[in-house]
Amino acid sequence: MSRVGKMPIPLPSGVEVTIAADKISVKGPQGTLSLPLTGQVVVKNENNTLTFAPVDESREANAMSGTVRALVNNLVNGVSKGFEKKLSLVGVGFRAQAQGDKLNLSLGFSHPVVHQMPDGVKCETPSQTEIIIKGIDRQKVGQVAAEVRNYRPPEPYKGKGVRYVDEVVLIKETKKK
Repeated sequence: MSRVGKMPIPLPSGVEVTIAADKISVKGPQGTLSLPLTGQVVVKNENNTLTFAPVDESREANAMSGTVRALVNNLVNGVSKGFEKKLSLVGVGFRAQAQGDKLNLSLGFSHPVVHQMPDGVKCETPSQTEIIIKGIDRQKVGQVAAEVRNYRPPEPYKGKGVRYVDEVVLIKETKKK
């Protein structure tokens, strides 16, 4: 059986789980999330602990037990704590400003870049060169961060661009005569 699928998920206080035949819903202080279930994994809630088991001994069911466990763990962490990604802007004149559900970026183009935030995702700009993207859905937060980074990914010669805070950009040496 999958090593990840064997690990139970303890439910924090204030988090409620509803298990139906085809979906699992998790409700917590931050909001509510749900995940459609396949028929290959059995989910049980015993004493505020979620356990996962494959229906049969097939390879697909074994793999899905670990996958479903990881996805449900993300749901539980999202509704209890939430997720955030931090981006930083490196470059002369690069600026970011959050206005409601829009993120205005000045990235050295001839025009400003405006990124519309999807539902459930918020952005903050503590300074002009920092962006914090927050939400309860880990996949959405990561996707929005990747889209913002994709406007101007860090280039390898000076490192200018939008990068994750913990990202290491390898700087190339310039051409020699």
